[in-house]
Amino acid sequence: MLLNLKPTFNLSPSLLKTLFITKKTSSFLLNRSRSLKPINPITQFGFRPRKSSQHLCTAAAAAKSADDGAILIRKRRSHVTNQPQQLQMSGKAEKRARRESPSGILLSLLCRCSKESNTEEALRLYDEALLNNVPLNVEHYNKLLYLCSSSNTNLGLKRGFEIYKRMESGNNDTKVVPNEATFTTMARLAAAREDPELAFDLVKKMKEGCGISPRLRSYVPALSGFCKKGMADKAYEVDSYMIDNGVAAEEDELAMLLQVSFDTKREDKVYEMLQRLRATVRQVSEDTATLVEDWFKSDCAKGIGKVKWDVGKVKEAVVKGGGGWHGQGWLGNGKWKVVRTEMDEKGVCQCCGEKLVSVDIDPSETENFASSLSTLACQRETRADFLLFQEWVQKHGPFDAVVDGANLGHIKKNYFDFNELKSAVNSARKLSPSNKLPLVILHSCRVKGRENGNSRNKTTLQHWKESGALYVTPHGSNDDWYWLYAAISSKCLVVTNDEMRDHLFALLGTSFFPRWKEKHQVRVSVSREGLKFHMPPPYSIVIQESEQGSWHVPTVTGDDFETRRQWVCATRTNS
Repeated sequence: MLLNLKPTFNLSPSLLKTLFITKKTSSFLLNRSRSLKPINPITQFGFRPRKSSQHLCTAAAAAKSADDGAILIRKRRSHVTNQPQQLQMSGKAEKRARRESPSGILLSLLCRCSKESNTEEALRLYDEALLNNVPLNVEHYNKLLYLCSSSNTNLGLKRGFEIYKRMESGNNDTKVVPNEATFTTMARLAAAREDPELAFDLVKKMKEGCGISPRLRSYVPALSGFCKKGMADKAYEVDSYMIDNGVAAEEDELAMLLQVSFDTKREDKVYEMLQRLRATVRQVSEDTATLVEDWFKSDCAKGIGKVKWDVGKVKEAVVKGGGGWHGQGWLGNGKWKVVRTEMDEKGVCQCCGEKLVSVDIDPSETENFASSLSTLACQRETRADFLLFQEWVQKHGPFDAVVDGANLGHIKKNYFDFNELKSAVNSARKLSPSNKLPLVILHSCRVKGRENGNSRNKTTLQHWKESGALYVTPHGSNDDWYWLYAAISSKCLVVTNDEMRDHLFALLGTSFFPRWKEKHQVRVSVSREGLKFHMPPPYSIVIQESEQGSWHVPTVTGDDFETRRQWVCATRTNS
């Protein structure tokens, strides 16, 4: 009866094979004492027919030999290509086969060694893999090199270079092409061997020889190595190479350059690094603040600076730069007075009495940023939804303030409280010169949630909506994009306690966005009297250089916005 049935074989070759053979529990590398010798998939796997199938003819086919099955596959090949579900199953089978192959199991065990920082075991597995001719790829090598670089042992250094040499010296069949992670790890090994020159050569080989763009982490071993050795000129060379290739140094790297400039008494470079910290980092960590204090307290700092300077030229430079710095070099002469201090609410230094300024933002920067934000949001959100929102803002805006509804609804509790949001909106309304309602951005789940089911809340939501003061973001959207765009395009305040530090805000870069946030974010705290609004400061929280040559360097603080920020104040004692 089976012979009269028409075959309906819809299986890919790799899946058909599983009808004839079922792999026993793989013994490869499951025990550390076992061999890395590859297994013959035909002789080592037992035959076990698949259980009853949907079609009798499929069960019959499974009982035939592999040769007969291969003939059936060739006959049905054109039909297989029209079966995406079967192809998906085939892809899963192929992934499983790779995972359970000798190379796949080796990679899994190396990953485990990496998590456990077990360099010795990883090297044993590697040696055994070579003896048994297990194929290695770049992932295997990167795991091994990483473990060697982080072992902090002479054995790790030695074996790391041996492994890299073998990786590069193979023939066409066994040679493995390194990637960015490979070169970066080797640079770390070179730096650990106190050979920053080699670390730098590896970075240049990555870029110029292999066409791979180095990342910031790729340069750090060479830069750190030269700085530790006091080789300032070589450190500056690495820094210049970074800049030429579009890689910007961050606080840690600038602090290294500041330290080596200080140590080698390169006061011009110290000045340059302070200016770069001002432009890039704005507020510095405790370690960097201590380094800045040490510089101003040094004998070298005491003996540098112009006694006479062109006051008009300095003023012109301050205006041109937007305020808060001039870039004309060290001004004044003599010993510096260096203290930790605070600013009052108006931005007046409690030590020297100097008033800090609010650094201007060019209107064109705001326009360009709003355009970039719109482009990025359309890429991350459903484009049609965000374009619809932009049209809505253009029709109902501009606004005097924008409220991050979800954030302020959680201001006191770990659950959304609509009454808290209403209170915040009423308070935010007072920020408007015309007593205009702020724009409230709420996700659809907050509007349709149970907490908004009572009649009062429904009435409030309806009032906001009719007043053009409520926008409900659609399901699946990230409302952060919406309230941020509304605030920037309206050039208004945004009321939120969101620190804006997650991946979304990281996409916006580190130049314009922190300056905009500092000038436009209103934060809220809760007291016995009710909600308290904390307005943006009337001065910029950034490293400032005065027209008289004094410096004020802000340090970083935690998430508690009520904590008084500490500043380093450095002024000439004879000024």
